[in-house]
Amino acid sequence: MKKRFLLILAVLTCAFVQAQIAPDIYWVQFTDKNNSPYSIDAPEAYLSQRALDRRARLGIAIDEYDLPVNPQYLEAVANCGAELINPSKWLNGVSVHCTDPAVMEAVNALEFVQEVRNCPNNPEAQEYKENWLAKELTPVASGVAARGYYGGGYIQISQLNAQVLHEQGFQGEGMVVAILDGGFVGTDIHHCFDNMREEGRLLGTRDFVYGSTSVYTQSTHGTSCLSTMAAYVPNTFVGTAPKASYYLIHTEDGDQENIIEEYNWVSGAEYADSLGVDLTTTSLGYVDFDMGQWDHPFAHFDGHTAPMTIGAEIAASRGIICLIAAGNDGSSYNGECTLGIPSDAEHVITVGAVDGQGVRADFSSVGPTYDGRIKPDVMAMGSATYVASGEPGGWFGDYYNGSGTSFATPVLAGAATCLRQAFPDLSVQEFCDAIREVGNRADNPNNAYGYGIPDFASAINLLHVEDTFVQKEEIIFAYPNPSKGEIHIALKEGYQAELSVFDIMGRPLKSYHFNGLNHTTFERYLNGLGAGVYFIKAVSEMGSQTLKIVITQ
Repeated sequence: MKKRFLLILAVLTCAFVQAQIAPDIYWVQFTDKNNSPYSIDAPEAYLSQRALDRRARLGIAIDEYDLPVNPQYLEAVANCGAELINPSKWLNGVSVHCTDPAVMEAVNALEFVQEVRNCPNNPEAQEYKENWLAKELTPVASGVAARGYYGGGYIQISQLNAQVLHEQGFQGEGMVVAILDGGFVGTDIHHCFDNMREEGRLLGTRDFVYGSTSVYTQSTHGTSCLSTMAAYVPNTFVGTAPKASYYLIHTEDGDQENIIEEYNWVSGAEYADSLGVDLTTTSLGYVDFDMGQWDHPFAHFDGHTAPMTIGAEIAASRGIICLIAAGNDGSSYNGECTLGIPSDAEHVITVGAVDGQGVRADFSSVGPTYDGRIKPDVMAMGSATYVASGEPGGWFGDYYNGSGTSFATPVLAGAATCLRQAFPDLSVQEFCDAIREVGNRADNPNNAYGYGIPDFASAINLLHVEDTFVQKEEIIFAYPNPSKGEIHIALKEGYQAELSVFDIMGRPLKSYHFNGLNHTTFERYLNGLGAGVYFIKAVSEMGSQTLKIVITQ
């Protein structure tokens, strides 16, 4: 979901502001985590066993980011008279509510408080958000008829070739996904989620906006997004990860437009991490604010500045695959970046929208990031996407066709969930790279389509080949890699090797005895290959190695 909002950067040192604009929300930034009762050596106190298992499987160490906010600091802030909302261990602070400037002056004076930031609301931005959301949730004519087992979801899953994952037994079983959104009205009653509820795969909910016990309020947006993954009504609507398990996390306040929602999201992502989720999907995005002094300039889209982007990067560093909507501001594209925060993050999969024929939707936001990286990363169906209505039996009926990168993102997130089921031990970088590599524009990526629409059948084949062949011992070297058509091969000095070339499907293409001197003939062969991903397996007296090469000519 695209939002305009008041942004006060986490990296700026802001002066304490006494002037108030309701609601009276503040971010309190702490200086450290000193004298905490929590320890890196005892992570079971704040991380679930599933979270610890994910860290162990991926070789990720527990560090200071994992330590909760010092409870003594929280107690001191509360004792000043401020109402605590959500602490964030990754950002090391807490959001609070307070109507008394004197109380916040006292908080700001605490020795372990680095700064206090005012987080005001603006009615104009709220009106913009409500108008934007209404457009996204409005039914559109698509001409899409239900087809076979997947029903109305046939085109959006077949466009990704993700049904092949299902056919090979990967439907998301055993995987846990957190969806962070603005509300899940109707999720608790819609029949497309009956199977999820009956099988106990709706694992839990959490509200980081009001702290209430229910997330089934405010908006139907999260329900429609969830349905693209979790729906299971054969011959009517089956989603891209129909057998995964889900947590529903409410971070977006539909009644206000407030910077604190970024911090809500980070707290929600931390919660998801502590539960041991495998993936998160987020159809929220932040660009600028109607009040010019709070605009979010292009320089902030650098992958490490905005609070929510920082949180997304930390989530990825914990081993979570994060999928983020690119945004819906592409119709205003004039050669400049129109992305929303946190889609500028480097180690996430940013998703743009295409229609059923693979043509980019004109609203789909574009890059590049401020530091020149290509965004979005990949595309999925976000124009006339088949989704469940949060008000079954109402004006929209049980299902409708909606448009937005909000819907493209979970469509692809479900397919990614099934691929993660097949390859749970890949690093976040390896996994995200694989999805980019199988995009239909991987040989010529750009900032409108990214690497294109990924083919998940090719992804599973690619990763099977890598899983089978690739080893760490270095025998041969290729440069440049990726190559635009001219690639050079070098052999570790003093060795000879038997080389075998395979395509992305693992099929052998050529064998060659390589002594390090006769490279010209072999390089000529490689330079004659078409664009794609190939593997060169080298066997020598020192062992074996398989080198992946990418040709983009």
